[in-house]
Amino acid sequence: MALRVETRPFGERLRDGFSYLASRTPARFAIVIFVGLIALFTSLLSLPAMTTSGRVADLADALFTATSAICVTGLVTVDMATYWSPLGQVIIVLATQLGAVGVLTLASVMGLVVSRRLGLRQRLLAAGDVNPMALQRGGQGNSPASRLGEVGGLLATVAVSMLVIEVVIALLMLPRFLVEGVEFGVALRDSAYYSAMAFTNTGFVFSQAGLAPYAGDVYFLSLLMIGVVLGGLGFPVIYALSRNLARPRRWSLHVKLTLTTTTILFILGAVAYMALEAGNERSIGGKGVGELAFQSLFLSVMTRSGGFSTFDTGDLNHSSMLVTDMLMFIGGGSASTAGGIKVTTIAILFIAAFAEARGNASMEAFERKIPGDVLRLAVSVVLWGATTVALSCIILLQLQKDANLDAVLFDVISAFGTSGLSSGFTATLEDPGKYVLSGTMFMGRIGTVTLAAALAASQRRQLFTRAEERPIVG
Repeated sequence: MALRVETRPFGERLRDGFSYLASRTPARFAIVIFVGLIALFTSLLSLPAMTTSGRVADLADALFTATSAICVTGLVTVDMATYWSPLGQVIIVLATQLGAVGVLTLASVMGLVVSRRLGLRQRLLAAGDVNPMALQRGGQGNSPASRLGEVGGLLATVAVSMLVIEVVIALLMLPRFLVEGVEFGVALRDSAYYSAMAFTNTGFVFSQAGLAPYAGDVYFLSLLMIGVVLGGLGFPVIYALSRNLARPRRWSLHVKLTLTTTTILFILGAVAYMALEAGNERSIGGKGVGELAFQSLFLSVMTRSGGFSTFDTGDLNHSSMLVTDMLMFIGGGSASTAGGIKVTTIAILFIAAFAEARGNASMEAFERKIPGDVLRLAVSVVLWGATTVALSCIILLQLQKDANLDAVLFDVISAFGTSGLSSGFTATLEDPGKYVLSGTMFMGRIGTVTLAAALAASQRRQLFTRAEERPIVG
């Protein structure tokens, strides 16, 4: 009697394997998805139809551009306006849209599409994009947006907010192009491009003239700033504000810390640029007080992850470049289109420092007590971020013997913080350097917390406590 071997459809078996991988190691699965997207868009950009010349793009340039797009960074090694064909530019914009969703949220959505349900593991995965500690603590967080029951609403907010904000900004930009006599189809395309690049905090410019024609256009630059700020706040903040915009007392601690720290950094950055660049006519100096203040604010906003610039950022004074380094390293809000160590991370560190200076036993903010494990996570993020930047700088300085440390550090931090501003160093990179900076962008976008969770297959539970002893610090 012959044995019957039951075979299931390939699609069903593939879906089951997909769900199994997602449930076993959610963080690793998210990284696999992210790497897969970079590989996919690298392959697409390597096609002859993607370049204006009709020739196959160099592998290093295709990989760098795909990584920069998926990581919503904005750094480039080729002229975006002349090197890539219109089809190639569309593919790049599509890559930025996928990358803007976030590695964890994107993996959750793909898991939902394939498995046709959002199970507990997928909910944990999406919650981890809102609060990385959810990956370690079963998705339990203090933020309303991080509760498992609201993850479905968060995913809907991600899609709806991206669509609505980008469409509204594009429609507001459209008259600006039409007034100049630009053909309607071209004006609509440019409006959509700039809107998408602003909200995703990418900063790609597909025009040969760049932002030079709009360097003094307050209306156009203000729309870019609005898009960058909304994208950089983070989807959890947008989610919370969409529900309780008029009721600040119901905002979570995460929302309050993000809004407060973001505002403070915008103001401090603008004041710093006004003071440091007032006499530098190559950048924003030599203008009236009003123009100087506006351009300083624009630069302060863009350094956080926007990537747009009305002048060559390599012309900044060295002191201003250092300020820019710090702002780019901090980045924007958690689970946003911005990169960096995130504003809440730096806020936690300052809160801990103030608590220690005052002799307080606990960290408190907005009448809430912050657990100690949040501080440990913040310190870990900063240390891993600083280590990534340091190693990348060392390798690039070794590869590019004639490179200047200031320029290398500037572009490496821009890559890690997915800012997209450049001192001009990226344009001089040879192929090995392009691969190194691509890895830096990848590390900066996926987040050090996600990477750490992916590398740790399981957490050890220590069933004993060792004797306590205090080392000398400081």
